[in-house]
Amino acid sequence: MNALWITLALLTAGFVGWPVTAWVFRLARTIDDRADAGSGADASGAAAGGDAAEDPSADSTTDPDIQPAAEPAGPDTATPTPAAAAAAPSAETVSSVRILRGGAIIGILERFAVCLAILAGQPVAIAYVVAIKGLGRFAELKATPVAAERFIIGTLTSMLWAAGVAALAKVLFLG
Repeated sequence: MNALWITLALLTAGFVGWPVTAWVFRLARTIDDRADAGSGADASGAAAGGDAAEDPSADSTTDPDIQPAAEPAGPDTATPTPAAAAAAPSAETVSSVRILRGGAIIGILERFAVCLAILAGQPVAIAYVVAIKGLGRFAELKATPVAAERFIIGTLTSMLWAAGVAALAKVLFLG
């Protein structure tokens, strides 16, 4: 019977945690938009990064600070001069800039690990999960403030959800 409760706790922590995290991202976006509107800034301009930046539950977001390059005007400008090519990045390079790719899968695995660590009575293992995740994302987090904020919000939400589910299962069903 314990195996059933452990399995249910792991599945709940892993898969139900995604909508919870998405809700927290949406809440954070709403709070940011209200703060932007209150300070006189245009709230719609704050999310100029595209559809992925608008959707707080998206698997990845684009960096709103990077603007896509303009498309060539006609057949005469299809091949830019070397100086023009060096001055402006290509549209393919800029438009495909994405941050925190694979976040949904990593989040599920993270919640499984945190839940399992608590159920196994080894909460110190959570430190390993945080360290591995932070080291794996270090370059992205250092280069992009949007990624760092998303990483912190997502990781905290994810871990709190998994720890709560594991603690509840341990108290109610596993004694």
